[in-house]
Amino acid sequence: MKEIGIYIHIPFCASKCLYCDFNSCASKEALIPAYFEALAKEIEECNHNAKVASIFIGGGTPSVVDQRYVGVILDKLSNKFYINDNAEITIESNPGTLNAAKLSAYKGYGINRLSMGLQSTENNLLKTIGRRHSFDDFLKNYNDAVKCGFKNINVDLMFSLPDQSLKDWDKSLRTIAELGLQHISCYSLIVEEGTPFYKLNEEGKLNIPSEDLDREMYQLAKGFLGGSGYSHYEISNFAKPGYECSHNLIYWKAQEYIGFGAGAHSYLNDYRYSNISGIEGYIRGIKEGNANSKERDFISKKESMAEFMILGLRLIDGVDREEFFWRYETKVEDIYGEVINKFINQGLLLSHKNRIALTDKGLDLANIVMMEFL
Repeated sequence: MKEIGIYIHIPFCASKCLYCDFNSCASKEALIPAYFEALAKEIEECNHNAKVASIFIGGGTPSVVDQRYVGVILDKLSNKFYINDNAEITIESNPGTLNAAKLSAYKGYGINRLSMGLQSTENNLLKTIGRRHSFDDFLKNYNDAVKCGFKNINVDLMFSLPDQSLKDWDKSLRTIAELGLQHISCYSLIVEEGTPFYKLNEEGKLNIPSEDLDREMYQLAKGFLGGSGYSHYEISNFAKPGYECSHNLIYWKAQEYIGFGAGAHSYLNDYRYSNISGIEGYIRGIKEGNANSKERDFISKKESMAEFMILGLRLIDGVDREEFFWRYETKVEDIYGEVINKFINQGLLLSHKNRIALTDKGLDLANIVMMEFL
């Protein structure tokens, strides 16, 4: 029986952040009961038989809904699939949406990893990007989580925020590292079309750090966290030894997963497919037996090899030549030798033992490198 990851999408939020283009919404609390009824039905009707290595409950903000809904969905999954005893089970949350009772319930449901969307330790920056919480809210929730027994906690931090200085970023990194969290994700702000930030940026009203400062912030994170006991194992992710995110590694290693919920994507048996993204449409689709709005896309061998390379190069260890040969019955150099040698000569890729990986310089130019594998 194959092993897969499972993703559960909960699209509800207390409010939309000014930079957010995720499949999420605010002010639709009335749809929560019907949404979880549809979600349970989708899981029950799933006809794939597999072992589950990880479960990731994302959003949206899953922690805004009553915890009993989360418990019901995890029960449905355990009845439908064989969940490994050591499976990593993560739930995303935002500070201010948690409390001791909710965290205790999560632990009781078997959730063993908490991911908290802090973004910054500076309250003025949190307000600028439209976050509803303060740093004190985070500290209270974090301390409650530790008291409830969570020993695997991630914090998301963002850099290149409007009006953010290098000093601000340094303070956030140091403050969070001092807490001893097991995992830290560091993302650069991307101004996405269709968001309030996009409009403000077009009007020249966003004071976004320069590209040079953005790279300086990234280098600061790599240097400081690397010297504070964190392993830089993926472009944007740092972990204490043994606390790398198992679920995200499934994506980066181009392994198989099933997504449940509005807009959720799945990748199984060389096919990729996705659900209807709108909440109302998803609920209606489940009732009518048509939750998958898009046709299944077959992933050809050529496409699969390209994805394997692009996703694998996100990992600091890079791509394993033996894994490539095992999957595709051909040497990676036979397919991409010209591209690999080009970037090795430019100092953007390195070949070490059995692996091909981005250099330190290559990490800053990762998108340029990855496009060449398409």
